[in-house]
Amino acid sequence: MYQSRIAGMGYYVPQQVYTNQDLTRFMDTSDEWIQERTGIKERRFADRFNETTTTMAIEAANIAIKRAGTTAQEIDFIVFATLSPDYYFPGCGVLLQREMGMREIGALDVRNQCSGFVYALSVADQFIKTGMYKNVLVVGSEKHSFAMDFHTRSRNISVIFGDGAGAVVLQPTQERGKGILSTHLHSDGSEAELLAMYYPGAHANKWISGKPPFPNQELGGLFLTTEQLESGAALPYMDGPAVFKKAVVKFPAVIKEALAANNLSEKDIDLLIPHQANLRISQHIQGQLGLRDDQVFNNIQRYGNTTAASIPIALCEAWETGKIKEHDLVCLAAFGSGFTWASALIRW
Repeated sequence: MYQSRIAGMGYYVPQQVYTNQDLTRFMDTSDEWIQERTGIKERRFADRFNETTTTMAIEAANIAIKRAGTTAQEIDFIVFATLSPDYYFPGCGVLLQREMGMREIGALDVRNQCSGFVYALSVADQFIKTGMYKNVLVVGSEKHSFAMDFHTRSRNISVIFGDGAGAVVLQPTQERGKGILSTHLHSDGSEAELLAMYYPGAHANKWISGKPPFPNQELGGLFLTTEQLESGAALPYMDGPAVFKKAVVKFPAVIKEALAANNLSEKDIDLLIPHQANLRISQHIQGQLGLRDDQVFNNIQRYGNTTAASIPIALCEAWETGKIKEHDLVCLAAFGSGFTWASALIRW
């Protein structure tokens, strides 16, 4: 079997910068309030009409493909992770395939939210290891700004998220001990409703405690209603403290699992790149694992939480700034809605 290596990577963030102070024009908040809770100072928002989840992904993918020494025509498969697709269906993978003029290759969309990129990387890794494909494009891209509620009622969510995209190209290598050493995926849906966007959906309130069915009619009419829109029920929901408590347990556990699987320990990590959920979570994890500041890469201060895009953006930025070198041990880890969590260990 082959090993998978990251042959090229790229990222794209929109030009529009919104600082914490800028958000005070829309809601009752402050720079101090946001930084204290999240560590975020600013974020990027896509152009409202001219940029989409797919167009940002294309920008990142073009860079990754060029750096991998290949072309869009030579890509064998696409794995596209996002929670903010251009359309409810079809997924972004086929739109990217179309717009980049690729062959009629397979395109898989992954809806694992914050851990989406690591899940997507794990799927791509299996295709490379078995020899089925030689060039797999893995993308994480998000346009959160189009759906967020920029009012005080939603400030605990809307101040956190930003837009952007990251991509990598996986290729096979027969060099022993190099590339993706292992990936580790987990889920626990017992508290799924603590971080969710309930509507539009087909559940008719089955899973939401205390919510009555919508006005009865024989067929249809439940997917997305005027009542849901007017009441704010169609907005994302997050119990921040509950998510924080879960994350600071699962994050370090899945990192330690990856290290143990490869007979390594925390001191062997050259760089940990956590999903950029919250700077306070990253700092908590760093303390639990006993890592130095130079062993953990964070850029949430400038981009906010870009969900599935956060790890590939951070990975590419860390590499571009010389923080990842040949033979370094790099650990990726994520935790998010579902709940799902995952890690990947890579020998550069």
